[in-house]
This record gives sequence, C-alpha cells and structure tokens, in this order.
Amino acid sequence: MEEKVIMAGFGGQGIMAIGKLLAYAGMLEDKQVSWLPSYGPEMRGGTANCAVIVSDEAVGSPLISKDGTAAIVMNLPSLSKFENELVPGGKLIINKSLIDVEPKRKDIEVYYVSANELAAELGNPKVANMIMLGAYVELTKIVEIDSVLHAFLKVFGENKTHLVPLNKDALLKGAEAVKVRA
Repeated sequence: MEEKVIMAGFGGQGIMAIGKLLAYAGMLEDKQVSWLPSYGPEMRGGTANCAVIVSDEAVGSPLISKDGTAAIVMNLPSLSKFENELVPGGKLIINKSLIDVEPKRKDIEVYYVSANELAAELGNPKVANMIMLGAYVELTKIVEIDSVLHAFLKVFGENKTHLVPLNKDALLKGAEAVKVRA
C-alpha cells in the first residue's frame, strides 16, 4: 500500500499543516513517510503545495511526478497545475467553495467538498484545510482519524489541546462530505 498525495492552495490555507499532520499520523502508525514542501515567492497569498507519501515500504523519493494517487486542491490555480500529476483512477478532491470549474480529465475520481462553507458552519474558517484532510482520509483510509488528532498535538504542541475538538469536528465533517459518494 502506498499513497502519493499532492496538497495545494494559496499560502495561508494551511496546506503545509495538513501535509505535516498526514505524514506524522503515518509515522505514528509505523508507516514510511515523506513530506516535501514547496512555497511560492510569498507565504500568504502565494502558492503553496506539498507532496506526502505514506507507504508500507521504504519511500525511494519524495517527489511526485505524474504518479500521484490523490490531490487535494484548495484553489483554481492548484487544480490547473496538479490535475495532470495524477495516475488514471487517482482521486481529486476539490474545494468547491473556491473552484467553480470541472477538471478536464475524465479518467480520475473527482470529489467536491464545500470546505469553506463547512468550516463556517463549525464557526471557524481556518479549519477548511482539516475538512479537506478528513475527506482524503475517509476516501483512502491511509491513516486513522485518531492518528491525525494525536499528530496534531505532536506537531502543534500540548498548548493547542483546546483546538482538538474543533479539528476533530472538521475532520469528521470532511469525511461525511464524501461518504455519500464513496
């Protein structure tokens, strides 16, 4: 089993954070992982993406090039840039809140999640990224939601414990958003 996921959006959307969380959750489950960040020239508002690989076997290279099994895209430029990096049958999870076009490819599985609206329902627009991560975890079952929450405390520190319930709700909302289709 190996998952190669590209996560992409604007700087400030928490792309690097969900990449770290997925990689750390994989480590907690004794899997082999890599996390490769890539930033545009600006932090907030510029482009940001990362490649995360979670595998049962050693990861040979952290690069994902035309062999991604999934992509989480939070904005239109990310869809345009990374749609073609997926293998046929790959999963493309689109933030429907900010992307109002359909992908060009017909040989991939496409899932639409209204991440911004769902985050607003939870009372915090900052958890749109966690909603998208929850959708991805539900679709792939690559790690457990509980592992992501445990990773949250390891990555962000014990002083962020008060944010765990909100982030759990966001992960579950994302999972629920794709369960109907899955």
